[in-house]
Amino acid sequence: MKRKIVGLLLAVTMTIGIFAGCGSTPEAPSSGAAADTEKADTEAAGSETEASSGSGEEAEGSGAEDLTALRGNTAPTEEEIQLVNTTLNDTYLGDVFSEVIPNNYSAYPWKEEVTLDVWMANNSILSSVCPDLNDHRVFNQLEELTGIKLNFIVPALGEETTEFNLMIASGELPDIIIGADRYVGGIAAGVNEGAYMDLTDVLDEYMPNYAAWRNSDEERRKTTITDEGVVGGVYGIAPYNEWCWFGLLIKQEALDKTGLPVPETIDELHDFLVACKEQGYDQPLNYGSTYGQIFTGIINGAYGVWDWMFVDDNGKAAWGPGQEKAKEYLATMQSWYEEGLLNTDWATADFNQRMAEAVSDDCAVMMDSPDTMWGYWKEDNDIDFVAALNPVLTKGEQSRQTYRNFKKTGSVAAVTTQCKNVEAACAFLDFAYTKKGWEVYNYGTYGDVHLIDENGLPYFFAEGLMYNDPEGQPVSNLIWKYRIHDGADIRDEHNSNPLITAEGSYSGDIRDYWTKNMDSTLTMPPVTFTPEEAAREGELGTILSTMRNEYFSKIIMGQLPVDAYDEFLANAKAQGMDEFIALWQAALDRYNAR
Repeated sequence: MKRKIVGLLLAVTMTIGIFAGCGSTPEAPSSGAAADTEKADTEAAGSETEASSGSGEEAEGSGAEDLTALRGNTAPTEEEIQLVNTTLNDTYLGDVFSEVIPNNYSAYPWKEEVTLDVWMANNSILSSVCPDLNDHRVFNQLEELTGIKLNFIVPALGEETTEFNLMIASGELPDIIIGADRYVGGIAAGVNEGAYMDLTDVLDEYMPNYAAWRNSDEERRKTTITDEGVVGGVYGIAPYNEWCWFGLLIKQEALDKTGLPVPETIDELHDFLVACKEQGYDQPLNYGSTYGQIFTGIINGAYGVWDWMFVDDNGKAAWGPGQEKAKEYLATMQSWYEEGLLNTDWATADFNQRMAEAVSDDCAVMMDSPDTMWGYWKEDNDIDFVAALNPVLTKGEQSRQTYRNFKKTGSVAAVTTQCKNVEAACAFLDFAYTKKGWEVYNYGTYGDVHLIDENGLPYFFAEGLMYNDPEGQPVSNLIWKYRIHDGADIRDEHNSNPLITAEGSYSGDIRDYWTKNMDSTLTMPPVTFTPEEAAREGELGTILSTMRNEYFSKIIMGQLPVDAYDEFLANAKAQGMDEFIALWQAALDRYNAR
């Protein structure tokens, strides 16, 4: 959604000043009825109808004021802003997805005073815009809307894993853990070992909205249970399979200077890079990436040498580095490195180094996210760029990639077995799967951060805080300040990521293009391991990845001959490669049987 909105009343900004900082809070909604325990049907269609009909389930009652006039309104009044931000009225929101988002608000505001302890890790970006999560404006608004107070317990940056493990070992657990899949062995292990609650039998009663949303689609249902059919966590679930986010990006000026078309094959990409070098791009391909230094899937995928685990064309689990054309791939990259087509620091460059190289005259092609490069290339340096599909070996072959999120995204939360008020904890988590929760988590406050378009879809308007931060923070930081970028909620990435929807941005178009034109059937689904399997998989995975990184990087840089791959493969087999693959195959079989 790319639009320029003009003429916002000054009263809007002044009124919404109550939300303006990291953690201001809106006026509290009036108290209402106690939680209703209406049971949602566990079948997909039934649960969608039961909890999504909007026929009087909201706390305001079926007689709530009709606010559909706010659709397309670019200058809401102070009263309208207050009404949207401090009540459960959602009549202005449209049904914009193929499945209707539930809106059972019968549990809110909560019937008694309660404060829940919530463990949640911070990160460097989030901490820079909101050092204390107890002051986060979105969580403060959620507290007021639900009537449930939160006390965030935040580990020190860089110490998240250590502090999490110490907390689990102590047995002294908070009410809720967000990022609960940190547990060694995953959610299933957390339930089996007595740290996390099994929510299966209370889901329909305590979490009717989550139950309805996860059952509204078979893929959502399948990815939010354990192999044993246990609901042990509350997962971030998208309304759709999110677009592929990483690929090959080319400066338009490089295409213009060389006069060559966007390359489609490995040979065409090589010829294009050679032509770029002749035009003065000293290290035309920025090959390294902090997302996987060697394995991007962009070039190696042409040889079937995928980054890590994938599902082969026979539906079996397979390990990418052990595939038969690996030597051919390594020989190609070694040759390109010798020709000076790659950035020389590809194996060690961090994000800041790569971005500095990207905007320099040495670089013509990046392997990265179009969201990121729109900011660094187009927005900051007026460098136009286009996308290429992952190259293939033979002209006309189907381009392939291994990114698909199976509608499972964001974070996973767990209610611990030490929770003081399970019903309240479930109610708080359940709010994220209501229509109002979708709006607040993804778009923040109405009137100063977002408005509502003609179809009832929230959007970030040009004069709003997302693009006019008082502290001058870049949009890449503000996605953490004015909304929840990574949570246990209905994450609406395509519409609520301002890096995609900003005026002039075409990163969403690129991601959509990649997704529609590359085969992703090789993607390994989100399988789970038993505790015993998880321990062994982690042990073997560490050995194999360390070995892969060492051999592959040395071969590409010419420090080892290509034939050293044979030694690598023999060592990998000796160190448990076949057992490693068998663990994944067993997990894949169980996933397929869910």
